[in-house]
Amino acid sequence: MKKAQQLKELIHRIDGKGYKAYKQLEEYYEFNGFTLFVDHVQGDPYAAPSALRARIQLCDTSIPPRVMENERRILAAEDFLTRLFLTTSGKICKGIRGTGTSGLISIQKPGQEILKRSSVVLNDEYLEFRCYASLPARGRTIMGPVAESMLLSELPGIVQLSSNFDSTIQNRLNIHADTYEDYCALRDELSPHGLVAFIPDGAILPRKSGINSQPLSNSDGPVVSFQSPEALEITLQTPNKGPVSGMGIPKGVTVIAGGGFHGKSTLLNAIQMGVYGHLPLDGRELAATVPDAVKIRAEDGRSIQNINISPFIRNLPFGKDTTSFSTTNASGSTSQAANIMEAIEAKATLLLIDEDTSATNFMIRDDKMKAIVRKEPITPLIDVIRSLYQDQGISSILVTGGAGDYFEVADTVILMEDYLPEEITAKARTELRDVDTKFTMDPDSLNRRVQLPSPMKGNKETFAAKGKTTLQIGQTFVDISALEQIAEVYQTECIAFLLKQYNDAMATGTAPMDTAMERIFQRFTSGGFRNIKRGNLAVPRKQEVLFTINRTRGIQTGKKDK
Repeated sequence: MKKAQQLKELIHRIDGKGYKAYKQLEEYYEFNGFTLFVDHVQGDPYAAPSALRARIQLCDTSIPPRVMENERRILAAEDFLTRLFLTTSGKICKGIRGTGTSGLISIQKPGQEILKRSSVVLNDEYLEFRCYASLPARGRTIMGPVAESMLLSELPGIVQLSSNFDSTIQNRLNIHADTYEDYCALRDELSPHGLVAFIPDGAILPRKSGINSQPLSNSDGPVVSFQSPEALEITLQTPNKGPVSGMGIPKGVTVIAGGGFHGKSTLLNAIQMGVYGHLPLDGRELAATVPDAVKIRAEDGRSIQNINISPFIRNLPFGKDTTSFSTTNASGSTSQAANIMEAIEAKATLLLIDEDTSATNFMIRDDKMKAIVRKEPITPLIDVIRSLYQDQGISSILVTGGAGDYFEVADTVILMEDYLPEEITAKARTELRDVDTKFTMDPDSLNRRVQLPSPMKGNKETFAAKGKTTLQIGQTFVDISALEQIAEVYQTECIAFLLKQYNDAMATGTAPMDTAMERIFQRFTSGGFRNIKRGNLAVPRKQEVLFTINRTRGIQTGKKDK
């Protein structure tokens, strides 16, 4: 271990030299109050920034003891401290000073969701920030004075203010942890109460826009607070806030109806993102959904490899097999059928469906169409949605503005008017539609062995995120823009990281895809980020990782071991 003074002297020696001389900084240094690890130095001012870790002994921080009481509170604290470091860096770091992004000190930039992140590691020994520094250069010439300012003045100031703070920030940190712990408690209460989702009274569900997930405020226009209809109101207990009342959506088939612009899709969006906790005062911070809920949509053009879609589509022209269906250019109906079967394979217990993003012929067929079209290979979802629940235990929440026939198969009907819900099940359903089609599937088809395409790009193995909606595996690019429950690019980074582990496991293993990924996830989440130095990861759900694999062109599939 070297001293901070030695880092200063080294920066002086390499001042004015070529950029590669920065590699000499890869070492760890003892500062006053923390240890700085320089894990990786970028090779070019335009490359990804250099990776740093700043470790402070827990006893030298002002983190309140209550934060350390359980894993949920620690996760929330790590999320909070990431945000605190980001804010502090914005105040202290002097910004770009040179070529490319020279001079920036950065960390993950979180959204509204509270996620398990690799940017901060907090345990009973130490607090560690995983941050990034764009080491400064003019062209490719080292700017020593700027590097010295960044690493010996700005970074220590950021670390100090992000780990030793006053009672005001301590209170905010405790509120952050309280809120997330309460959210988790509500989520835990869903299944024992026969629920799949819960929206608290007073919640603010609308967002500022489709690209801004912050809550709508009074300055944006009228804001309607959520209020549960009496028939669906339930009170659940939380450890910090105490009793919380709101709308409980029961297991089974639920239809959310209403006219355009009255809040149907807004409610569904709050439900689909309720698989994650949210910031205090987000408006959705106590909206909770069963953790394996999956949004289902049509996805024209996606790749499908050996998926059994026969419960929905069979008897195709020319005898094309649908028990092991493959295509490089799926239609709306085949993609939606495949998405449901993949959700079942990923152990989802709740499907979330919006009529606006669904294939019409997959959702419903009216009597006139049945009379005219005699050779129809599609079994519409409406015919099997009750069997999905009664025989498979898979609930559904469906948003519709035009398919009133779904009222007849629904256990619960919610009408949205002016962003307020009304329970209208008895009014909407004259009689329960007979379940004339049983949902059946071959269990073996849900246990495919799946091998990824070659990860080699030239002589280098490549698993990389290219923004939030694209990954690269070798020379193959994977479009995951339809996976609407991925909240941040850092989850996509983590998917790429986990796909590397999956690829290594499948090189010698023969386990089915879901089993292999379950083992990887258990090992990954149980170890935390203590032994993983990267600071740009946020944990996704297993479902999104499996769905990414399924959307990868060129995968090889086989049957499970007997």
